[in-house]
Amino acid sequence: MRILIIGAGGVGDAAAKIAADRDFYEALVVADYDLARADRTVAAARSRRPGDTRFRAAQVDASNAHAVEDLIGLVGATHVLNAVDPRFVMPIFQGCLAAGATYLDMAMSLSRRHPDQPYERCGVLLGAEQFAMASQWEAKGQLALVGIGVEPGLSDVFARYAADHLFSEIDELGTRDGANLAIHDESGKEIFAPGFSMWTIIEECLNPPVVWERDKAVGTNGEYDVEAGFFTLPPFSEPEVFEFPAGIGPVECVHVEHEEVVLMPRWVDAKKVTFKYGLGEEMISILRTLNTLGLDRTDPVAVKGVSVSPRDVVAACLPDPVTIGPRMTGKTCAGLYVTGQGKDGNPRAVYLYHVTDNAWSMSEYDTQCVVWQTAVNPVVALELLASGAWSGVGVLGPEAMDPMPFLDLLAAPAPEGYGSPWGMEERSVPAASWAAVR
Repeated sequence: MRILIIGAGGVGDAAAKIAADRDFYEALVVADYDLARADRTVAAARSRRPGDTRFRAAQVDASNAHAVEDLIGLVGATHVLNAVDPRFVMPIFQGCLAAGATYLDMAMSLSRRHPDQPYERCGVLLGAEQFAMASQWEAKGQLALVGIGVEPGLSDVFARYAADHLFSEIDELGTRDGANLAIHDESGKEIFAPGFSMWTIIEECLNPPVVWERDKAVGTNGEYDVEAGFFTLPPFSEPEVFEFPAGIGPVECVHVEHEEVVLMPRWVDAKKVTFKYGLGEEMISILRTLNTLGLDRTDPVAVKGVSVSPRDVVAACLPDPVTIGPRMTGKTCAGLYVTGQGKDGNPRAVYLYHVTDNAWSMSEYDTQCVVWQTAVNPVVALELLASGAWSGVGVLGPEAMDPMPFLDLLAAPAPEGYGSPWGMEERSVPAASWAAVR
């Protein structure tokens, strides 16, 4: 296996450091538009394994599919990890298809709102452009493993695990993400600084969130169409206070557009699929203000003769997520809340989760916890593809794979595994679940 990581931002940097400790591949190239950034990531990876010659840096324009294809050929990459923001999904995806390489990403092709009813009906769904090309990947015998970060990614592995091992019938697959993170300035004062790309936060939080329901996917004639089950809500809908483990505690979560809702119904049987994120009052207020002022726009505006994207300006004005780790405290939790009937036929509710403490990720990897938690999962997936424990053809989500090799490898102590255990909590069964079996 020869790996090409495209993007030397927070997640790409963390993925290279995590991969540096593993021996399942023969070469790893980190490419970025800014060669200096790629060089820094390669230097950090090499520092974990002095004398290791597997790492090198390269320059690439991720917006150009031909440039991606050419680089894949030049470095002989067999597997490509897309670690840039979702704007560049399709050029990298297309470049991999043309070059014959296996493709992995952590965010899927961008959605587009319904032109007339954006808060009721779906327009173009997340990942739709990728799924539209699935037959081409199948015809070439290639694999595109999409949405294999933490959310989407580990949450989707949890969905498959719940269906295979915990539940006979699933009412809801509800991804729930929360944290108690805080970022401080040099004087110790808490400041606003997102843990990952502000560009992506604006995209997924201000877009109409998508929900999927099986009842909507069954037509009046009884025919099943998974696409018909998707619908939208206004941003920040249906707030709920969710209790997170590991001392994080209660966090108010709201609906957010996310890939899990698009992925899970395609491979896992459930009545409903949702995604809710613990944004917090401050973040919601800021996002609403950006939207009101038009600063969430991506189309360029002229400013004193210079054409700039308002959203790009907002993102550039905030601290780089790569740099905030030393000033961050707390833990982040990604997980899946599942309700339904257990294997014994009785109502059951569980929360499957993974927690990363910033103090630990900084001490072990010099990487803040949000990007580390995202980055570890595609590296685990790459190792499973290298061993043959995971395989497939076409455009597949993590739900299409056996969850146990992934969960076992993630949790196993190093050096055999990645030393990052996941957890499961039994939760109180919703009253509606009890009523359904009476």
